[in-house]
Amino acid sequence: RPAPARPAGAGLPTLDDDGDPDRKVGRRKAMVALGGTAAVVAGGAALALTPQFRGLFGDEAVAGDATGSTVTDGTAARPSGQQPSTVRTYTEQNESYMGSRAGEALKKNAPSGGRTFSGPAAAAAETKVTVKTVLAKDPILHLARRATFGATPAVVADIKKLGIDGWVRAQLDPDKIEPSKAELKLAELPTQKLTVQQLRDQRDKLNEQGAQPEREMVDATLARQIWSKRQLFEVMVDFWNDFLHVAAEFDGGEVYRSSFDKDVVRAHALGSYPEMLVAANKHPALLIYLNQKDSRKDAINENLARENLELYSVGVDGGYKEPDVRQAAMLQTGRGVEDGKYVFKSEQHYVGKVKILGFTHPNNSADPKKAEAAIDKYITYIALHPSTAKYVAQSLATRFVSDTPPKSLVDRLAKTYTTNNGMIKPVLMALFSSSEFWAAVGQKVRRPMEYLVATYRVLGVSPDPSPKNDNGDNKRTPFARGLRQIHDKLRELGHYPMGQPTPDGYPDVYVAWTSAGTMVNGWNEAGEILAGYRTSFTYTAPEKLVAKPPATAGAYVDALAQRLVNQKLSTREKNLILGVAGVPASAKVDATFNGAITAVARAILASPQHHLR
Repeated sequence: RPAPARPAGAGLPTLDDDGDPDRKVGRRKAMVALGGTAAVVAGGAALALTPQFRGLFGDEAVAGDATGSTVTDGTAARPSGQQPSTVRTYTEQNESYMGSRAGEALKKNAPSGGRTFSGPAAAAAETKVTVKTVLAKDPILHLARRATFGATPAVVADIKKLGIDGWVRAQLDPDKIEPSKAELKLAELPTQKLTVQQLRDQRDKLNEQGAQPEREMVDATLARQIWSKRQLFEVMVDFWNDFLHVAAEFDGGEVYRSSFDKDVVRAHALGSYPEMLVAANKHPALLIYLNQKDSRKDAINENLARENLELYSVGVDGGYKEPDVRQAAMLQTGRGVEDGKYVFKSEQHYVGKVKILGFTHPNNSADPKKAEAAIDKYITYIALHPSTAKYVAQSLATRFVSDTPPKSLVDRLAKTYTTNNGMIKPVLMALFSSSEFWAAVGQKVRRPMEYLVATYRVLGVSPDPSPKNDNGDNKRTPFARGLRQIHDKLRELGHYPMGQPTPDGYPDVYVAWTSAGTMVNGWNEAGEILAGYRTSFTYTAPEKLVAKPPATAGAYVDALAQRLVNQKLSTREKNLILGVAGVPASAKVDATFNGAITAVARAILASPQHHLR
C-alpha cells in the first residue's frame, strides 16, 4: 500500500470573522483561499489498493481431528495453509489514518463521555455542543446531515413536521415510505430486473449490447442515494457495503452482485446482522469473490474463512489465531456454486471436530442438513461474539458520530447489539438517543461520493430529462445515461458504491481522503450541475435557487448560503465569495448576480459548510 496523502495543516480550522467587509478579492485568490481552508477538512484521494490473492494448493487430505496439532489436509511442510491476509480491516485502516498529526488534532476536538436518553429528541434537547465547528449547532440540521446523504429543504421540513423522534422512527421503517419518482424510473435500467438465471442465459446477448449489470447496479444505488425518501436505509446500505464488502466488479460480479445487493445487503440492512452474515455465506457472489467455491476437504482455501473473522465479524484484534482460521476453513468446505446457484457438496466437506474462538462442534456428518447447520451455527456464533459487537459498534459510531468516537458510546452500542442479538434498529436508536451523537456537530467530512450526491440533492436536480435533451438514437434512456455519467465521474474521484476492489471496503475517516486535485474536480462537477450542461436531468437554474433574490450582493450571498448550506457564512468567507464575483457587499445585483451567479453558488458549495456532514 502506498502511504496515504496527509494534509499539511492539523485538524479542522476555526474560521473567524475578520477582514474589511468592503475589501475586494480577486477571483483566483478568493477561490484559492476558500479552497485552502476546505482542503484541510475534505478531499478525495483514490487509494491505489491492489487486490490480494492467496495461492491455492491441492495436497491430499488426511483425516483427523482439526483441533489437534496434526495437519489434517496437507503436509507438514504446509502447516498453516495460505498466508495471513494483508488487507486492513474497516476499523484498522480508519485507526491507521487517524494516527497522523491531523488525526491527533481531531481527537482533541472530539466530544468525550456521554449518556443515553429516553429517545433522540430528549438527547438533542439535553445535549450542549461544545466542539469547535463552522457548522450551525442546529439539531435538526445535524440529524439531516448525518442520517441522509444531504439535507434538503424537504428533509428539513419533514423533520420539523414529524419531530425528531417521529422522523427517526419513520426512517427505521422504510417499507412504509413511498418510492420516489426516480426509484420508479429504475425500471429503465433493464438488467436490474433480471434474475441470476436470466443474466446467465442472456450473458452473450447483454455483452453484445454493451449492457453491464454490475455497473447498472451502481447506477441504481446512486439514484437511490440522490432521490430516495428512504435516506437512512440507503445510508445503512452504504455502511454495510463497506463493512461486509463485496466489490461490484469481479469475475462473476456481472451475474451475481445485483442479487447480493438485493437478497443480502438490502434484505438485512436494518434487520439482523447475524442473519445477514449467514445469508452472505450462502450467496454465490461471496463464495466466488473469496474463492470458497474452490475450497474442498483435500485442498483448503482459507480466503472466506479468514475474512469472515478478520473483516466481517470479530476483527483482526478479536482474539482469533491461525489455527482458528484453518479450522473455520475446514468447517466451511462443501459450500460452492453450480449452475448459477448455491449448492452444498457433501463429498467435499471435511468431517471432524473443530474449535474456533471458543466455538466447538463435532462436525461429524457430511449430511447436507447437519453439515450446513453446523456451519450456520458457527457463523451465527462469530456474528454475536463480543468482539463483533464492539467492531460493529465502533464502525457505526465512526460513520455517524466522529472519526474518533468516544469509547463510552462504543461500549454502550456494543452492549445494545449483544442484548438484542445483533439486531440493528435498536443499536441505531441507542446511537441517535446518545449525547455523543448530538454533541458531534461538524465532526464528519463528506467523502467524494457523499459530496457529489449531497450536491445533486441540495440543488434539487430532477430525474426527468431537460427539455433541451436530445437522446438521438441512443438505446439507453436519458435517465440511465445521466446516472452513468455520475458513476463515471465518481470513478474519476476514486469513490463510488462498492468500488473498492479488496474486501475491506472504503475507509471512513477524512484524513484518508485528502487530495486537492480530487476536491477541485468535485468543485468543477458542482459547476457543471449548476450550469445544467448535462441534459439527461432537469436542473434548477442558479438564479432561481433563491425565490426572491435580494438586490444587494452581500444580502444575496447570505440568502444563497442559507439555501445551499442552511446557514450564513462568516464575514471572511462572505468576502471571499464576493471576491469571486468581483463586487462589494453593497453593490446592486440582479437575480443572475450580474452574470456571476453560477460562480458564486459554486464557491459556496466549495465551502467547509458543504464539505462537512
